[in-house]
Amino acid sequence: KNIYEKRVYNGYGKPDISQKLIFGPNIKPWPEIPKLPENLLLKVTAVLKDEVTTTDELIPSGETSSYRSNPIALAEFTLSRKAPDYVKKAKLAAAEEGVDGHLIFAKKPGDGSAREQAASCQRVLKGYANIAYEYATKRYRSNLINWGLIPFTVKQDPNFTEDEYVYIPDIKETVLSGKEHAIAYVASIKEDALNMTDKARTVKLHMEGLSKTERDVLAEGCMINYYRKSR
Repeated sequence: KNIYEKRVYNGYGKPDISQKLIFGPNIKPWPEIPKLPENLLLKVTAVLKDEVTTTDELIPSGETSSYRSNPIALAEFTLSRKAPDYVKKAKLAAAEEGVDGHLIFAKKPGDGSAREQAASCQRVLKGYANIAYEYATKRYRSNLINWGLIPFTVKQDPNFTEDEYVYIPDIKETVLSGKEHAIAYVASIKEDALNMTDKARTVKLHMEGLSKTERDVLAEGCMINYYRKSR
C-alpha cells in the first residue's frame, strides 16, 4: 500500500488542480468531432461485398493494441486487411473542398467482438455513415451511433462504387424530426450529386428504430459532444 500511495495520485473527493497530469508518449487526446451538418456530401471510400464484415476486419487486433490510447495513430489501421486503400481515400475525401467526409458500404458489418474502435476509427477519419443491408450485432450499430456515424440500411443493392459521391440533403432535420428514411443522390461527379441532376441516381436510406436520444447524439456528432452539451 505504501508503495502504491507514493507512486499514484489519489484525488478522489479532494481535487487538486495544481497537480499536472503527465501523459505517456503514446497517450493522445481525441480530435475534435464535428457535429452533423444540415446537408451531407460524402464520398464512398470502401465497398465490402463479403456476406459479413467482422470488427476484426474493420480494425485489426494484435499489432494495433499498443495504439488504443492514440486514436489518430490507431485509425491508420482501419480496414487495412480488407480495403488497403481505405485510409488514403478517407483522408482525400476529408481534404476535398465541399466534401464533408466519407462512408462505407458493407452487406452485414459488425460481427465478432464488441470492439468500439471499429466505429471510432472511422469517425476519426471523418466517417459519417455506414450503409448496409443489416448490422450483424446491436453492439456495432450502437457503437456507430455513439460515435456519430449514421447506421443507414438499404432494401436493395445500391450499386455503389468507390469514389462515388453521396449527397443527403436536409439530413440534420431528417434525423432530429424522427423521420425513418432519407433520399440520397449518388453520382460519380460531385456536382451532379450536389445539384441533384438527372445524372444522379436516388437511393432510399432507412434509419429505423432510432430513439430520440440516439438521434440527438447523431446530431451532436458523437456521445462525447452530447454529454458535454448536457453538463
